[in-house]
Amino acid sequence: MSENKLEVGRPYPLGATWEGAGVNFALFSEHAESVELCLFDALGQHETARIPLCNRSGRIWHCFLPTARPGTVYAYRVKGPYLPRQGHRFNPQKLLLDPYAKSLVSEVKWEDVLFGYRQGGRQEWRLDGTDSQQAMAKCVVIDPTFNWENDRQPKVPLSDTVLYELHVKGFTQLNPLVPAELRGKYLGLTVPSVIDYLKNLGVTTIELLPCQSFLSERALQDKGLSNYWGYNPLAFFAPERRYAVRDATVEFKTMVKKLHVAGIEVVMDIVFNHSAEGNELGPHLSFRGIDNKVYYQLDPEDARQYRNFSGCGNTLNTEHPQVLMLMMDCLRYWARDMHVDGFRFDLASSLARRDGRFDASGSFFNIIHQDPVLSHLKLMAEPWDFESDGYQLGRFPSGWSEWNDKYRDTIRAFWRGEGGQLGPFASRFTGSSDIFANKVREPTASINFITAHDGFTLHDLVSYQHKNNDANLEHNRDGGIDNDSWNCGEEGEVDDPALVALRDQQKRNLLATLLLSQGVPILLAGDEYGRTQGGNNNAYCQDNETSWMRWNWGPRESELQGFVRRLIALRRQQPVFRRRHLFDGLPQDKGECDHIWLRADGSAMTAGDWLDFRARAVGLMLNGRYSGQCDAGGRPLPGDHLLVLINGHHEGLNFRLPPPLDGALWQQVFDTAEVQVSALPMYFGSQDLYPLQGRSIVVLMERVVHRS
Repeated sequence: MSENKLEVGRPYPLGATWEGAGVNFALFSEHAESVELCLFDALGQHETARIPLCNRSGRIWHCFLPTARPGTVYAYRVKGPYLPRQGHRFNPQKLLLDPYAKSLVSEVKWEDVLFGYRQGGRQEWRLDGTDSQQAMAKCVVIDPTFNWENDRQPKVPLSDTVLYELHVKGFTQLNPLVPAELRGKYLGLTVPSVIDYLKNLGVTTIELLPCQSFLSERALQDKGLSNYWGYNPLAFFAPERRYAVRDATVEFKTMVKKLHVAGIEVVMDIVFNHSAEGNELGPHLSFRGIDNKVYYQLDPEDARQYRNFSGCGNTLNTEHPQVLMLMMDCLRYWARDMHVDGFRFDLASSLARRDGRFDASGSFFNIIHQDPVLSHLKLMAEPWDFESDGYQLGRFPSGWSEWNDKYRDTIRAFWRGEGGQLGPFASRFTGSSDIFANKVREPTASINFITAHDGFTLHDLVSYQHKNNDANLEHNRDGGIDNDSWNCGEEGEVDDPALVALRDQQKRNLLATLLLSQGVPILLAGDEYGRTQGGNNNAYCQDNETSWMRWNWGPRESELQGFVRRLIALRRQQPVFRRRHLFDGLPQDKGECDHIWLRADGSAMTAGDWLDFRARAVGLMLNGRYSGQCDAGGRPLPGDHLLVLINGHHEGLNFRLPPPLDGALWQQVFDTAEVQVSALPMYFGSQDLYPLQGRSIVVLMERVVHRS
């Protein structure tokens, strides 16, 4: 390319930026000796030019190319030392993706040429000189303009949020009401029937499994499988193309805009803990060849090896300011340019390590806290990683919410009938104060879940005692062994009406507990009607009907879905179920408490009662005058007085009801032992005995009844 067509350009912003009269290219590499910008035809098949980047500002290589336009296909080659023992793995024969690439074209093909070292045994110290461009994806310059039509984020308060975890493809792939060409795509989530389904269900916020461009591992492809979930990122800024009809960026934005119009938020599950390049024997795709020593955490005693806090072979080096900058730029891009409403950080403990140790006051948290864009979003952490000290539930800073696996484990154990769970159950149901109160955190610090993409679905949780992962072709060795599941007496699918009814009742128990607990509930897509994966508790590689949502429900599935709708509506109507502050149990201005725990005889629970290993039943009276919520003017928002009766034992009992706080009667709202709500309201008075069935949860509401 002639010199008069190439200008100096600027070091910022990093990446390829369309400026209306050309494109600015900027790439960070601290240890590179030279950098070449490679241009390709529109399909990324043929290289058309190599442009040495002769301009360098500090550690950023840059140029401005007036002839480049949106749609220009490019990548990089970076020259430097190949000294693995010193942490350097440069190889100019390997084509590399821009870390700031916002769109990709062509596919990564798993061929030996992708690897920077010679294949055949552990020879990573021997440089491979084979060109990789024909096996590599390439980057595409985008036009960032988009008509957002005054898009406004719903900004649902965290206390009012009901999360719904779904997979973009799996949610609509089998939906007959979605046009065939849109099924499994971002645009499939914009179809009116799909949006109506979400709204009618009552969810406020969808949490998308990873939508950053990702790569299926070679071992999976060799088996004829693929990475379905997407937790193997290839390009952090680029929306995954397999969910697009044509333009992934435009279609992702369209999806967000349409959902916002419907009042539904979009949260992304984002993966920063590792990249698809894997361990020291992995391929050269991007970071490894641009500046391995900067982008990855290396073993301080042997720089050939990677510190593997992620369990996926490598861990990004969040201690380096440039890597932190990359992450923050990425988050701002998804928030500001793509309008997402928040993030769930996969293996978040790995992002906050300093000198290998978790640091709750580290740079990652501090930068987000002071950022004017990011600090106001929903920020949710998976509070662990794969190191021995990686489990950090309750230690994340104020303003963060955490996936509470202790909630999951306790609720599962209680409803499967284990002893000694009554006290832990009560703590989880009321916001896990034992975990969060000492950090002066709110109930919304706890993301409550019973099922998620990883593990059994709700139906399988009550149908399988053991995992059934043979389809993953790992001889059933993958996936968790201890699932706290209970098959209700027989493994797998059954026809016995009594067993089917018991399983359905257990589903209602688990769902009612989840949606009425203090904290932020997250519902796994499909649990509302009883989706099954056939006992597979690790369906990460099952891009088929094992994982996809079914839309042909029978009467039982429809009844369960209706029950979930009623639960979410009850949560929305009653502020006492979505408090902004933890219960304190202390007498308030009228000498009343915000809540009281009750024994089956109607008296208050004592310390000894909580320690009774055999105890399975308890009542919780919630005072609506102290709901912990305020209206728009900051005044306390009163609700109804409610009574929740819980029995985890297989035998029923008569529960003596306490006096209503305002001298009224108790009206039954629902009883999980009943498939349908009674057509006629059922009322109970003070000291009446409520027939609390085995394995059931009941909600009663105080009502004034005028009798003729």
